[in-house]
Amino acid sequence: MGKIITTMGYLALLLTSLSMVGCTTDSIAVFREANPETTSSVTANEQKNAQGSLMSAAEWTDDQLLFTPDQLEKMKIPVEAKGIYLTGRSAGNSNFQRLLQFVVSTELNAMVIDVKEDEGRVTYKSGVPVVKEVGSDNTVFIQDVDSVVQTLKENHIYPIARIVCFKDPFLAGKKTDWAMHKKTGGVWSDKKGTVWIDPYRKEVWDYNIAIAKEAAQKGFKEIQFDYVRFPDNGKKIDAEVAFHEQNGKEKQQVIADFLAYAKAELAPFNVYISADVFGLVPSVSDDMGIGQKWEMVSPNVDYISPMTYPSHYANGTYGLRVPDAKPYETILHSVKDAQQKNAGLEQNQIKSAAIRPWLQDFTARWVKGHIPYGPAEVSAQIKAAKDLGVDQYLIWNAGNTYSQAAWPKR
Repeated sequence: MGKIITTMGYLALLLTSLSMVGCTTDSIAVFREANPETTSSVTANEQKNAQGSLMSAAEWTDDQLLFTPDQLEKMKIPVEAKGIYLTGRSAGNSNFQRLLQFVVSTELNAMVIDVKEDEGRVTYKSGVPVVKEVGSDNTVFIQDVDSVVQTLKENHIYPIARIVCFKDPFLAGKKTDWAMHKKTGGVWSDKKGTVWIDPYRKEVWDYNIAIAKEAAQKGFKEIQFDYVRFPDNGKKIDAEVAFHEQNGKEKQQVIADFLAYAKAELAPFNVYISADVFGLVPSVSDDMGIGQKWEMVSPNVDYISPMTYPSHYANGTYGLRVPDAKPYETILHSVKDAQQKNAGLEQNQIKSAAIRPWLQDFTARWVKGHIPYGPAEVSAQIKAAKDLGVDQYLIWNAGNTYSQAAWPKR
């Protein structure tokens, strides 16, 4: 009886996921590998799913619905994520239980947890050789990451591992050869004094991907690459920095190549790959000087998350005097532009990533003309995306204090 209950629990999660979003081609491939006898029934749905149609639970065969928990655990089950961000500190202290109960009691169903944070520190004791060598896991924020992931699994919460890539002052300080260097000699730092690692170096790619693989082995279902870019103020950077073996390769190609390489390396782990991009990336034609060009990022990931925080748009953007004061309108403009970029890719038979925007749940007191953010402002952003057919989103608050009234309790 215990096994039946466990299986039914997994089936409930599977049915919930499938009712929210149709299976992707990657999912079909995994179904076939785990259950070759169901190939014909899955194939019947391939054309429909390739066109982006939803597949209801009723369309699944009895064989498919009798997958064991072990089989389900190895599969990439698509989830329409509605999540919040957690620092490693919050995931490792009493805040975790508070935020867990918040998510469980609302429509939220995902958590984005720092695995490698903004300073370059891995948030738990790692087994990755280079991590051990440089000591980037010496500050342990999460004492038992396996227990955290297991708790999320038991509560049907989709676990996303956030990995900050190329803004990594810790690694750059330990492996100075891997840092960005000035043309005049010495390690380069940005205007805040932060040292970055050089995205042109393959060693840097492998370091971040090794951490991602470990996160996948821990049970995270998605790897989210943040700061997957070069520092801003691109023209100034190009004038000052001597990149490693640049050989004429543009920054946007480096970022696209890294994401393609990461996706291929992580394919055996059956995890989804996502990338965060600047909020203006959907609305501009170039790479903004940071290597993030929508048309080159979107085809190389499963989910793309523009950071559409209204406070991060200059006053006047989208014709809005103060975008921060117009949360609904700002999200509507940016997400619509993102959809148009994806539509252009699809017209050229190029696969595009699902759009999952980052939304703002903090008050930007530094913005002239800002407004306080609370439940109404968060709800307005969610509604703007939903009005365009985008039902998934992620909510950012650096202190992990969220406007819980924005989500009615179940």
